Amino acid sequence: MELTDFFGKEFIAMLHNLALNVVVSFIIVQFLYYKKSQRRDFYFTFMMISVAIFFLVFYMIFALEDMKAKTSMGIGIGLFGIFSIMRYRTDAMPVREMTYLFIIIALSVVNAVSAEVKFGELIFANVFILLATWLCETFIKIQSTKLIQYDRIELIRPDKHDELLEDLKKRTGLDIQRVDVGAIDFLRDMAMLKIHYTKADQTGSNSTDQKIKLRNEDLMTV
Repeated sequence: MELTDFFGKEFIAMLHNLALNVVVSFIIVQFLYYKKSQRRDFYFTFMMISVAIFFLVFYMIFALEDMKAKTSMGIGIGLFGIFSIMRYRTDAMPVREMTYLFIIIALSVVNAVSAEVKFGELIFANVFILLATWLCETFIKIQSTKLIQYDRIELIRPDKHDELLEDLKKRTGLDIQRVDVGAIDFLRDMAMLKIHYTKADQTGSNSTDQKIKLRNEDLMTV
């Protein structure tokens, strides 16, 4: 019995694509995402989703015998199952983590459905996505936001905006670019502020801002 009879004729192509998918996903997660965020929970999620989505789409497509059905029904059902993962989640995912999740899913789908594409073209697509992610991480400054309960209510006036900005920079130590004033409580001399600040270096920090539980009236649109 030949090896192809035991594994199937698409086995070699699957191994090549799987190896490429795992290596590129590992480089993105380890050296681009984890290096700055230091979040092991999403590290595990990204790598396991990369492998699971690859096998899901690959075997779903090649399990169908008709070539037309492979293109329409197989990919359609596969993508529906993939994006259902993003819909039925319990905790809110930050934008940066959601972007990396979409990149990992897109790579896994492309590598899974490209068994009949020349391997050089597939490598080019993976390298291009990897390079684009690296360029964005390197040259684009990430701006984050935080909600702050502020006690010096006299500084929220428009004519004292510069004083408010300087006071917030001094007390928080953050490079604050903009401040939005939300709910104001004159009884407690407190205002709800949303600060927009730039993270110069995220290494060793958590990319997800700390969750703050507030009353509904404190979360008014600013």
